[in-house]
Amino acid sequence: MEFSWLHTFLTAAKYGNFRRTAELLYISQPSVTVHIHNLEKELGVELFTRVGRRIRLTEEGRRYIPHAEELLAVYQKGKEDLQSFSQGFTASLSLAISPLIADTILPFVLKKYMNKHPTVEVSVKVLESEEIEKAVLSEEIDLGLSCLETTDRELHYQILFTDEVKLIVPHDGADAESAPPLDEEEILTSNYLLTENHPVYWESLTREVKHKYPNIKMMKVSQIHITKRFIIEGLGVSFLPLSTVRRELLEGWLLEVSTTIPLPKAHTYAIIKHNHSKQQEFMTFLQNYRI
Repeated sequence: MEFSWLHTFLTAAKYGNFRRTAELLYISQPSVTVHIHNLEKELGVELFTRVGRRIRLTEEGRRYIPHAEELLAVYQKGKEDLQSFSQGFTASLSLAISPLIADTILPFVLKKYMNKHPTVEVSVKVLESEEIEKAVLSEEIDLGLSCLETTDRELHYQILFTDEVKLIVPHDGADAESAPPLDEEEILTSNYLLTENHPVYWESLTREVKHKYPNIKMMKVSQIHITKRFIIEGLGVSFLPLSTVRRELLEGWLLEVSTTIPLPKAHTYAIIKHNHSKQQEFMTFLQNYRI
């Protein structure tokens, strides 16, 4: 059996047309017919029946689809593994990270890690924190970096970092040494409070803020990198983890304001299903290279 036959079969099964299959695979229509005929001969069953100019899967053909997909997946995985090995990679590590982590912690650490471990092939998938647990559980990825702890008993998690949450406002242009301190009440009552940009702490924090300032105006903004941009442009203020705004604070785009409101902590969790050495090595590296 040739894998090209399987590829042709699956394409024809999807589009129900040998001519379209030939166009998509850049082969002649007679070649498509030969591939299907050879596969049917190999399997000893008929995979398609003709209905006018179109083709229709037989019951055997429908039943064979998942087996053909599995065979091609195994072939492709083996091919990719050999290609990685030939390029000098001897191990792999797949990560799922939340947009927040992708925008703050990971780029710096990942560059350091890859320089120190050049034989590890790293792949990164950006998912919302709620989706990372599913990706780890299905073993689609090796390790998840999330803002949410897992509740699934099959998974393990540990806190990598704990972050201070601060009230962040746009820079007012005043000199920090001579200007009077910014007033919490004035800031929160004269600006929109941008909320919902972190998956954990906003429910309790919103209650605290509304209790103290009942007439405060709020605007939901679902991503921290958008929230930061909105603050810089003067569209509002927000409570953000300190690590997410460290660069903007240093560069003078944003300011941190002291507040009397009890502020939460923000955690970064590592989530794994199997406690393998490669995952542990990367988690230790993350903790040692926090910025």
